[in-house]
Amino acid sequence: MTEYPAPGHRPVRVLLADDEELIRHGVRLILRHADGIEVVGEAANGAEAVRVAGETRPDVALIDIRMPVLDGLATIEPLLALRPAPQVVMLTTFGDEQNVTRALRSGATGFLLKDEGPQELISAVRAAANGDAVLSPKVTRGVIARMLDGDTVGPGPDGASAPASAAVPEQRLATLTGRERDVLALLGRGLANAEIGRHLGIGVGTVKTHVSAVLVKTGTDSRVQAAVLAHRAGLLA
Repeated sequence: MTEYPAPGHRPVRVLLADDEELIRHGVRLILRHADGIEVVGEAANGAEAVRVAGETRPDVALIDIRMPVLDGLATIEPLLALRPAPQVVMLTTFGDEQNVTRALRSGATGFLLKDEGPQELISAVRAAANGDAVLSPKVTRGVIARMLDGDTVGPGPDGASAPASAAVPEQRLATLTGRERDVLALLGRGLANAEIGRHLGIGVGTVKTHVSAVLVKTGTDSRVQAAVLAHRAGLLA
């Protein structure tokens, strides 16, 4: 499966939204030098991002979390209401558990830190354009560490963290196939779908199917919660 438009196809159209002009300039320079990617619009706040997205119809929207007028998290819903809707990737310096969970539950495709390298940013945009979930390994590892330190397995229905004793890892993994357990272990390492596919020698589409099955069978709401479960169950040992 091609991870970004092949020659002859239109480039991935990207919208940048960040209230810091210097950040937008840096990201724009990185993406403009990447094959198959075109920056079609910029915004300095969430409300402007929604308006510009409606005008430019981007495939991927890179959205900062902390912006004036309308913050990044509040921007996700109106962006996803557009038709066609862009894939929304949060780009921020704040990778805390609450922001990650809120973003993913609101429908964001991914979550990246601003200190990611240029190639990681480019790869993330291409992956998001293909509908792959994108979660920075740094974010995943940090959130997992905090959740494990706090003896939690993830947010409960009310948004609060549920105690680890609320779930028995092996019971939640009992219905997984061997391949699904392999996928869960790699989720625990914070790998993206394409990386999981390379490790297991399977296509990205097959990985997506396995990830969806893992989330349903384990009763987890996100890749982060699934990753924490993998750690709890000792799959990374």
